[in-house]
Amino acid sequence: MMPKSGSTVDAADLEKFNRLGDEWWNLSGSMKPLHQLNPIRIGFIRDEIVRHFQSQSSPRDITRANPLSNLSLLDIGCGGGLLCEPLARLGANVTGIDPGRDNIEIARRHAEEQGLSIDYRQTLAEELADSGAQFDVVAAMEVVEHVTDVSAFIATCCTLVRPGGLFFAATLNRTLKSFALAIVGAEYILQWVPKGTHHWEQFVTPDELADAIEANGLITHRPLGVVYNPLRRDWRTSSDCDVNYMMLASKEAMNS
Repeated sequence: MMPKSGSTVDAADLEKFNRLGDEWWNLSGSMKPLHQLNPIRIGFIRDEIVRHFQSQSSPRDITRANPLSNLSLLDIGCGGGLLCEPLARLGANVTGIDPGRDNIEIARRHAEEQGLSIDYRQTLAEELADSGAQFDVVAAMEVVEHVTDVSAFIATCCTLVRPGGLFFAATLNRTLKSFALAIVGAEYILQWVPKGTHHWEQFVTPDELADAIEANGLITHRPLGVVYNPLRRDWRTSSDCDVNYMMLASKEAMNS
């Protein structure tokens, strides 16, 4: 699918990610950094969802199976399904969308092999929003830095959040530190990801992201940094948002 008029999809990035094929699920391939990052992303999303949707009439417990049951969740830019599958295993009714046909085919096939029921669609977030669809939770993780118009994309994401729902975003901060680590270090020295995966000028500061979200009526929470520990070779959450960070926002429920 080529981006349509009005879409915020970056055509060059779409083609790049659509060519990944089975690399999405190769734990030692170019998607290895995302696989390593996934436990942090999933833990953050799970814990915040449970906290937000907790009630006496519908208790949720992260130590039990299916803590996200009966909640609809949309993963925008789902790629091969790296985020969708763990969230489906936690009980969420997951819809994954991506403009890349090959990405969706890979995601569907892998989910079927795992015995998971996930609603994968080759479509644009803008098209889904135009249909009037809304979800309890919307996630755009590692997507914001790949769109052509951040404000327009965030507006679409916010439209897709149901009143009383949550929006999650994860992206890269536009700092000299992020240029050194995410571009020079990750792409050229360590070769964690293919060269040209990211464009520093498309990185988004936490203030810019928060402003775009709040302009659409949602309430943002303090961003949470994610940093890599080279000694332990793993990721951890931190107050340091200079490179990678995640952000949570909530939409007020409609007055009863």
